[in-house]
This record gives sequence, C-alpha cells and structure tokens, in this order.
Amino acid sequence: MKTTKATTIVGLIHKGKAAFAGDGQVTYGETVLKSTAKKIRTMYDGKILTGFAGTAADALALYELLEKKIEAFEGNLPKAAVELAKEWRTDRSLQKLEAVIGVTDGKHILLVSGTGDVIEPDDGIIGIGSGGEFALAAARALIIANPKMTAEKIAKTALEVAAGICIYTNNNITVESLK
Repeated sequence: MKTTKATTIVGLIHKGKAAFAGDGQVTYGETVLKSTAKKIRTMYDGKILTGFAGTAADALALYELLEKKIEAFEGNLPKAAVELAKEWRTDRSLQKLEAVIGVTDGKHILLVSGTGDVIEPDDGIIGIGSGGEFALAAARALIIANPKMTAEKIAKTALEVAAGICIYTNNNITVESLK
C-alpha cells in the first residue's frame, strides 16, 4: 500500500545554538506530491524546535501529543519525550502511527520514535527520514572541517548534501533555530 512520506530532517546543537533544517518534499510511493512542505515547527512559545519525517498526518498528530506533554511537564523536554514515547508504544491507536520526531530545547536534542526510542545522541546531531543518514554524515563532516560554521549554516548545507544524494530529498530547504 502506498503512503505519503515526508523526509528529510537534520538537527543539531552547535556552539550553544540549536538549528533544524528540513526539505520540502512529500512523496506518495515514487511520486512527488508536494515540494514545499514545512516540516519544522516551534512550540512552547518558541522555546522548543521540532521536525518530523514519515507519514505527514501521523507526524502532525504526534506534534499535538508532544505539545500537550511539554505543557503538562512545564517545558521539561526529556520528561515530555519519554512520556510521549511510552504512550506511543502502549496505546493501540498510536502504535499505527508512522513517523519519527526530532526535538530540541537548545540543551537537549532528541529523536523520538514509535518503537519507544528516546535517543539523545552524544554529538548533538540527529538526521531522520530517507536522507537523514546522508544529512547526519554531512553535518558531522562540516563541523570537523569548519567548526566555526553556525548551526544554521551546517544544517542547511547538510540538507543540500542529502538532496544531492537522496531521491526523496529536495533542495527546498527550511531552516529554523532557537533564539
């Protein structure tokens, strides 16, 4: 069965600044349906940055749940993410959702999945979606090659690299950062 998929996101915390970059492509099987999707959002009065990959409607439902958890735990992102993952894993209706969320508050950057994963990478960089591994590798290389680059520039350039490799990633890139 064909489904719509939204990919690719890269997020990082670098030199005290958090940034996410996402491409604009949404596919249905092998067909591009949309090239200007916005996959990055802020929540909690602009203090938390999120991005998603996977089935778009599922990710939007998860955004709403995450936002409720963040509100309930007064901005405690790690606690909210763990509670979301627990609910996602145990609730039968949520178990069918096909999406992965990246989220940061500038101190923590987390990957949250429906299998119950809440992962905070050691290097402060995540890549999700079809081109996520390419963007992740590019971001790591960019930091090594030029550690003075800004978080925003690293995220954007990493997505450009992924778009040049992954057929499910395009060059219509949105970059957001926490102020």
